[in-house]
Formats: sequence, C-alpha cells, structure tokens
Amino acid sequence: MLPSSIQISGEPLSGAEVRDICRGLRDNAVRLLSLRGCRLCDRDFGRICRALAGATSLAQLNLNLGVVSSPSRIKQLAEALRTNRSIQSLFLHGSPLTDAGLALLNPALALHPALVALDLGDCMLGDEAINLICGLLPPDGAKSGLKELTLSANPGITPKGWSRLAIAVAHSSQVRVLNLDYNPLGDHVAGMLAVAVASSRTLEVLDLEGTGLTNQSAQTLLDMVENYPTALRSLVLAENSISPELQQQICDLLSEGEEEEEVAGGAGDTQEWERGQEPAAHQRGNSSSWMCPSDPSSQMVLMTSGLGDSLLAETEM
Repeated sequence: MLPSSIQISGEPLSGAEVRDICRGLRDNAVRLLSLRGCRLCDRDFGRICRALAGATSLAQLNLNLGVVSSPSRIKQLAEALRTNRSIQSLFLHGSPLTDAGLALLNPALALHPALVALDLGDCMLGDEAINLICGLLPPDGAKSGLKELTLSANPGITPKGWSRLAIAVAHSSQVRVLNLDYNPLGDHVAGMLAVAVASSRTLEVLDLEGTGLTNQSAQTLLDMVENYPTALRSLVLAENSISPELQQQICDLLSEGEEEEEVAGGAGDTQEWERGQEPAAHQRGNSSSWMCPSDPSSQMVLMTSGLGDSLLAETEM
C-alpha cells in the first residue's frame, strides 16, 4: 500500500486518534503528517514523537500553530529528529520556540540527512537563532543544506542578524526559496539582501511582503534584476511603500528571464522534478499572486497557515 497523508487542523486529538497516527507511522503508511493547531496532552505528543522517530516513509511533518508549545516538547521532537532519517520538510510556524528552544532543536536539524525545507515563521526568534540557522546554510560545496527557509514574522531579529543571514545566503549552494515576509527589514537590510541575491547562484524565490520597504529598496532591486544575471524568478513586494510602476517593472524583468529559460529548452521542467520538495513553494497561492503580487490577502492566508498543505500535491504526484 502506498503511503498516505494524515491532515487534522485545529482539533483536540483523542486517544484513539493518537493511537491510529502512531500505528500509521510505525507501519510506514504515512508520507505527510499535518497536525496544525491541534490540541493534545504532553503524553500523547511524546507517543507521536517516538513513533515518528523510526518512521521511514514520513517526508513532511507539519506542527504549525503552537503544537510544539513547551521546552519539554521541543526536546521530545529533537530526540525524534535525531533518529528519523526520512523527513524532508518540517513546519513549525507559530510555535513559541524562542532562541533557547531553537538551540535545543538545532543539533538534530543540523545532522538530519534529508531535511531540505524548514518553516520557523512567527517562532519568536532573535539574533542568536539566526546564528544557528546560518549553520543550516553551509558555504558552497561544504555539505548539503536547506533549500527552502521561512522566517516570516520574527520581529526580534535585528539588522545585525539579517546581515549575517544575507552573507550565509550569498555563499550557500543550496537555498532556493527564502520567505522573510512581515519582518521590519527596512531599506538598509533590503540592500544587503539585494547583494546576496546577486551573489547567489540558486535563489529563485524571495518573499519581502510587508517588510517596510520603500521605492529606494525597489530601485536597488530593480537595478540588480536588470543588470546582473541571477537565478531569481519571483520577488514578492506587496504591502510595502513601493510604487506599482516599480513593482511592475521588476515583475516584467523577472517574467522575461523566465520566458528566455523556457525557450532555451525543456531542461527546466526536468530539474523541477529532480529537486524533490522545493518546487512546492512556487505553488504558494495562485501563480499570478505569487509571481506578480497583486493579491496580498491570498499570501496572508498562506503565511499564517504555513506551506505544509501546498506540498501535498507535490508529494502525492
């Protein structure tokens, strides 16, 4: 029997449901487990963690919206991740991790052999967490690392922390999707990110929605897109103080670059399939709002819910 998915959202989990989840994990019958916003006791959370530790079919784990709600649960999840070898995508959006919690989790994340997508949006992170996250974006050729990273809505991170992340992204040979939406970045940080994008050979998607940017940032990004060949395909600038004209110019230039790649041949489609999980970020919302952000509300919904649901179609195909 092919592995299936278990998706429960915002519900209290009964003992019977927890037993079924654990049985499915132990039988390697679950590829996607999503428990977004679910309520369960610490004992049942520990049971699920022990079951997922040995699961070999589980590729995606979504514990968004407060499921990992205490240091003891962080430790239990870290212990499970130290044993698990199959999880490719981990979503913890809206979990009160803080820097201390990520420090507990980080060793397991850094040593996990399969992890390529990590959502730490709205996790109350600061600069100390950024130092740990940069270790998950190793320099070119050093080792495998994250291909998709979400750090949305972590206002405790300062410009110093963002500058360190920009340097790591510039030198990472892996990262393709970077979601920084709803952080108070401002024009100075955006300038550093523009340099990182120009240096990166792999970054395809950069989400800067609602990050306090102005036309000054947009002009810098426009110059970067216009004058430097990059892998960038999508740049989200909605909910900023940027003129529609500048946003459209950037969008048009990125669209032109994508059309040129499509004309060059069909190799791009093959690469999308070979990458495994990360193309699902391009499915975030509908294609028009993602590539040319004219509908911020649709992206807001996905920001709060995380990207877990969008990966289901990819893994089931």
